[in-house]
Amino acid sequence: MKLLWFSLLLNITVATIQAQTTSYKFDFGTDRAAKGYIAVTPTTAFSYKTGYGFDQGSTVEAIDRGGNALTGDYITSNKPFYFSVKLPDGNYDVKLILGDAKGTSATTVRAECRRLMLENIRTENGKQVTRTFTVHIKDSVIKDDHNKVISNVKLKSRESDYLHWDNLLTIEFNDSLPKVCAMEIVPNEVAATIFLAGNSTVVDQAREPWAAWGQMIPRFFEPYVTAIGNYAESGETMKAFARERRLDKIWSLAKPGDYLFIEFTHNDQKPGGNHLDPFTTYKQTLKEWIAEARKRGMTPVLVTSMHRRNFDSSSHIINTLGDYPEAMRQTAAEEKVALIDLNAMSKTLYEAWGPETSLKAFVHYPANTFPGQTTALADNTHFSPYGAYELARCIVKGIVAANLPVAKYLIKSTIEFDPAHPDAVGNFFWPQSAFVNAVKPDGN
Repeated sequence: MKLLWFSLLLNITVATIQAQTTSYKFDFGTDRAAKGYIAVTPTTAFSYKTGYGFDQGSTVEAIDRGGNALTGDYITSNKPFYFSVKLPDGNYDVKLILGDAKGTSATTVRAECRRLMLENIRTENGKQVTRTFTVHIKDSVIKDDHNKVISNVKLKSRESDYLHWDNLLTIEFNDSLPKVCAMEIVPNEVAATIFLAGNSTVVDQAREPWAAWGQMIPRFFEPYVTAIGNYAESGETMKAFARERRLDKIWSLAKPGDYLFIEFTHNDQKPGGNHLDPFTTYKQTLKEWIAEARKRGMTPVLVTSMHRRNFDSSSHIINTLGDYPEAMRQTAAEEKVALIDLNAMSKTLYEAWGPETSLKAFVHYPANTFPGQTTALADNTHFSPYGAYELARCIVKGIVAANLPVAKYLIKSTIEFDPAHPDAVGNFFWPQSAFVNAVKPDGN
């Protein structure tokens, strides 16, 4: 929703926020709702008055198979559709019933800005399944320990259209045959939150064909015990991230047992007011963030930045990141902090792809591949969904290698991955979201 709407909402009192409903049970389909559930029909459009409904111009239809009120009908569409619920920021468990009592289905579920939660959930004829994911939602308000508003994150103008920062949980239903019977949403106050601080290579990229590893990583975690709080933003440096109070927002929500994953380099290395020198100010800033995280009982984790796509004549990667990855490795050793060496893994990964196949992992598309894209896209820094997914698999491998306690919450079938033998691009399936933008994200 537009930032203007959100700004108006900020004027309501704290008491009203606390009184807001935070648990819901929705029955998708016809107006024949199961007991205790709210009926959601094709005409249930989002409004702030009700606090829920179909959003972003979604066009859906209801199919009624008869029988059980909860599972005998469902909502579907031949296009991606969006359902929003007004909620305070925090973590929530979302339980879905998917499938068709008299047919098959295939559903991919994303949250907020294309954050992958459930991947290609298929049901056989007449079968239905229940799937749950745990999601983190955020607004731009910063409160103190007494729930008093003390500040706001300084957002960029382009963030006004993002499907986060807005006190809404927006869920995207997608795939070849999505069929949604029911949804339950309940707050989760015990899950460990993994806060992500980073730039455009980490952020939840809002529009196709761009993607980053931070929006893929939720798919790899079990529900109930872990949530990914992605606070990264395109074009960010460590200095800007702190100055815009994005770090303050993380501190305001953090609790003992949470994590802070830090990945910055691409923009910090550039000259100007936000520049950090690798072995002095960069290391010092990392150490300051590490100390603050530890004060709050959090586990800091350093993530070296992945390489840009830059091959030499022998198909080996050229380092364009200077001494920054090594400076982060040194900081991890000096501070006894867990390190995920994404820089090293990305070199192996890119060289396994080679110059040609690696084009599929980055935003390289001919003109007119997407609506409004009149010129070719050739970006060697930012990733396609396939590339972002493979980097997320590297992060998973790094979590296990670092022996982080949160590793036990990874979905076991997704752990095994060798960057020297990446998943075949032909086997990767990503149903496109409804939002497309041919403009490159900030940062390089």
